Amino acid sequence: MTAGGSGGSGRPAGKVSAGKVPAGGGGEETAGRLPVASPAEVRRATGRLVRADGRAFAAVLALNVLAAAAGLAGPWLLGRIIDEVRSGGGVAAVDRLAPAILGCALGQLLLARWARYAGHRFGERTLARVREGFVERTLALPASVVERAGAGDLTTRGTADVAAVGTTLRDAGPELLVCAVQASLLLGAVFLIDPLLGAVGLLALTPIWWVLRWYLRRARAGYLAEGAATSEVADVLAETAAGARTVEAFRLQERRTAASRDALEVSRRTRFRTLFLRSVFFPVVEVSYSLPVAGACWWAGSCTRGAT
Repeated sequence: MTAGGSGGSGRPAGKVSAGKVPAGGGGEETAGRLPVASPAEVRRATGRLVRADGRAFAAVLALNVLAAAAGLAGPWLLGRIIDEVRSGGGVAAVDRLAPAILGCALGQLLLARWARYAGHRFGERTLARVREGFVERTLALPASVVERAGAGDLTTRGTADVAAVGTTLRDAGPELLVCAVQASLLLGAVFLIDPLLGAVGLLALTPIWWVLRWYLRRARAGYLAEGAATSEVADVLAETAAGARTVEAFRLQERRTAASRDALEVSRRTRFRTLFLRSVFFPVVEVSYSLPVAGACWWAGSCTRGAT
């Protein structure tokens, strides 16, 4: 994130010095770069954005939690039907509980739709606040700082980085919280039914913890480098387009082409780096999802074989 609240691209900005950044910008300042917000400043900025529209954010969370609860009720009711039939309840038990399952599915559909609608409204309002703050802070900078920062850096911060902030607050944040609550409820229910079975399921999820730590240690530097390279590409293109007549007059085509190729090569390397991080993180997570199911099936089979 930038000091203005948008995601930080971290692109080198000519000879802009840290001392020329207005007070209150904060961030990790390095000579020749516009400041990039530290993790603590990102958390504080996120808190300010959430508090600015706290009721809407609370509504988004509440709707997502209700939708998740409705989704969990269906499997629980299905288990009740199985227990009722096993105990001799017959067709009457199925007829009594089946409409409840249908109602839970319908309720989950409607609640998820409302949650998505409320989340997008909250996200768009938040994006508007971030963009307005970005413009205000940019206009407050001295003209010389803005000029030496380059169009690419400012463009990337005001477009891609701001959009990333909105996506995080609109989608990723609520979904992450709801999924954490849902997973906690499921693990709690499994531990309540059979502590040993719950321990097996929890043990099977440990790869997610390790790969998450591995990913987070490398992701910040990787994505900052990718943002810096993207800003550099945008800056080279903007400078070439703006100075097209000068390039033609002084026959600088080869020099500008070489600069573009260099910027694109750096961007390619940084994107491959973050792609590598995702290529390790997501497969491990996806495989780990199936491990608790496999562990539960193995444990159930062992118990059944022991009983027979």
